[in-house]
Amino acid sequence: MDYPNDQAPGAPVRSGIPEHGRVPKYYAVKAQIAALVDELGEGGPIPTERDLSERYEVARETVRQALRELVLEGRLRRQGRGTVVAGPKLEQPLSLASYTEGVRRQGRTPGRSLVTLDRFPCPDALAAETGLTRGEPVWHLERVLLADDERVGLESTYVSVARLPHLDTDFEPDSSFYGYLGARGIHFGDADERIETVLATPREALLIGTPPALPMLLIHRVSRDTEGRPLERVRSLYRGDRFSFTSHLTHQ
Repeated sequence: MDYPNDQAPGAPVRSGIPEHGRVPKYYAVKAQIAALVDELGEGGPIPTERDLSERYEVARETVRQALRELVLEGRLRRQGRGTVVAGPKLEQPLSLASYTEGVRRQGRTPGRSLVTLDRFPCPDALAAETGLTRGEPVWHLERVLLADDERVGLESTYVSVARLPHLDTDFEPDSSFYGYLGARGIHFGDADERIETVLATPREALLIGTPPALPMLLIHRVSRDTEGRPLERVRSLYRGDRFSFTSHLTHQ
């Protein structure tokens, strides 16, 4: 297959156009709007659907579908009654680093908003996943994740009360949980992690402030300390239009 000289390594091959050359009309319009996005830069206002339909000589519904996909991909974002060019996605490393560290590395201000902090007996499913004892008291810490005060995710953390008996009184909910652990001499050893794409539930969409149809990246993590003891079970939901994940791999 011949590749054009200006083909970016990370871009879709042949710009996503099939070999037979026939593409849906909305996709052709989407490619043209994407080129416009690159010209405008972050925060640049996108012309109205009516203006775009006249410019590209297509129906407004065709333009609407193209814009909808660019919004879902995180290239555009809604602002009031209009649409503007979105900023770059946040890159979060797939490592035992905290959310705080990942966001700060990109010059953004991390934050968290407490939803709930409660305790309950460890159920069978959680015990089987983590190695905790069925029925022992566990904390559930749920927080909305923020980047420059923008809601970008939702995180649920489950941890043994015996490991952190005073979590409800001496932990600041808007601070780093990993920093809190480190200050108490608790350090991560290893973790198992699984990533999948999901749609947010109505409750989750309301907390994050997104439409339910917006794709989300869901990370499940079970962590252990340096002695191999169970430490935490985390369910992290990230906006698919605002996040990408990176990982450094080595040959063993």
